[in-house]
Amino acid sequence: MPTFFLTHLRRRWLTWLCATLLVIGLPTGCVVLQHKERELVFRIEPGQASWFRGLPSGVQELDLRPHSFTDNQSLHAWWWPAKRADAPAILYLHGVRWNLTGQLFRIEQLHAMGYSVLAVDYRGFGQSRGGLPSEATVYEDAQIAWARFAQLQPDANKRLIFGHSLGGAVAVELATALARQAHKDGSPPPARGLILESTFTSLGDVAAAVADTTLPVRWLMSQKFDSLDKIKDVGLPLLLVHGLDDRFVPSRFSRQLFDAAQEPKTLLLVPGATHNNSMSLAGQRYRRAIQALL
Repeated sequence: MPTFFLTHLRRRWLTWLCATLLVIGLPTGCVVLQHKERELVFRIEPGQASWFRGLPSGVQELDLRPHSFTDNQSLHAWWWPAKRADAPAILYLHGVRWNLTGQLFRIEQLHAMGYSVLAVDYRGFGQSRGGLPSEATVYEDAQIAWARFAQLQPDANKRLIFGHSLGGAVAVELATALARQAHKDGSPPPARGLILESTFTSLGDVAAAVADTTLPVRWLMSQKFDSLDKIKDVGLPLLLVHGLDDRFVPSRFSRQLFDAAQEPKTLLLVPGATHNNSMSLAGQRYRRAIQALL
């Protein structure tokens, strides 16, 4: 099963990175450090996940190429329509390490609940073309995926945004950006709800927790993914899900996000669940929580 990138982050790496950031101020040195940080954050595994056995029948492969992309950039996505033509749809934003082939087990569960699913690989993942991702580029990729998603499901009341792990931070950023635009235009909410599973307050917070360091990691990292500062502005009904046995992203981060978010909001904590299996262990509780958003 795919795991959060921090399982591979040794304490000496984080200590070295933070200490170096404190003493090196040369522009060239900062660029090199930021590149190394992005490599550690996204931790992309090449090829297909070992448990991937091919695409299920009915999945359509899409190639997204907005005008802003260069010739060597594209986003690879899967669109899996539900059996019901009028079914609600979910935009699925995954975390780090594995590409879409490592996410299929979760996408299958969402589809089995009766939802259409659009899932996208960020640039640099899987068949999506582009260089090493960054916080800025994955935010851009989510916006591009949203534009296609809105075409595939034109009814805003039947749209849900789903983010797992680091994808939760991407989903929070997308939701807040959409809420700002809707407020500016005087238009209704662009989606019916936001689902965040196994996510965190900020990348620095979870890095410090896993590495067990007192260094000011949050302020030193260039990749912030700071959901705690944005969660109050998502402008959508919120469902937060977290396994109580998650060893990589502690469930207390979802509690903190829940406390900072505005109503309506729901926190679903799953006993015995780890970073990746809350959906399967929660079963009907998870299904009902999603249905409550609609």
